[in-house]
Amino acid sequence: MPERLGEALLELDAVTRRLRVDCPWDRDQDERSIVPHTVEEAYELADAAHSGDDAKLRDELGDVLFQVYFLSLLLEERGSGDLAEVARGMTEKLVRRHPHVFGEDLGSLPTQARTPSEVRRNWDAIKQSEPGGGEPFGSVPENLPALLYARKLQRRAAGGGEVSPWEALSNVARAVGQAERAVAAEDDRDAGFAGVGELLFACVELARAAGVDPELALRRRADEFRASAGSTT
Repeated sequence: MPERLGEALLELDAVTRRLRVDCPWDRDQDERSIVPHTVEEAYELADAAHSGDDAKLRDELGDVLFQVYFLSLLLEERGSGDLAEVARGMTEKLVRRHPHVFGEDLGSLPTQARTPSEVRRNWDAIKQSEPGGGEPFGSVPENLPALLYARKLQRRAAGGGEVSPWEALSNVARAVGQAERAVAAEDDRDAGFAGVGELLFACVELARAAGVDPELALRRRADEFRASAGSTT
């Protein structure tokens, strides 16, 4: 298995390098022009992961893997790193943030975890101790889709902890009341904007409490609506 994996990855590396030299389109790309394709491939991978179609999942994983190889090659070309450095950095990060698995001594930081929620809390605590990790929201990209942006901010604010489902439901109910009052004030667009925003933010919190990705859940419901509405037209 390791030999087969190594051969396949070396072959992909060779093809990526060949394309970078011999294909006019690939030769013309930089990280700014290629990353929209990376984002698109990530969404297609997420869709495949929820489709139950393993062949589709394999195909989309390959597309994302190529993006990693290509972007790493761009780093190599300007002497800022390479795929090996990317892989080593990821390995070191995983070992450092999983002391309950690898037995790392992190001093005063937590090193034991018996549940998924404890792993998440420890991960965030360890991340906060790393260079540049002092600001909890500092590494949250502002260009994330709004639902994922809200979820990530909530998780960072909670230090990786899980919100109580009942508390989340209570917050949704309160936000519904605020939205109702905003809708009643028909001439106050600012109130409507704030009320809907509060309700959506509370729904993201509820999704987090339920262990559900709000972006994918809403997309699935939209797809169901599209299919049902399309069948009636």
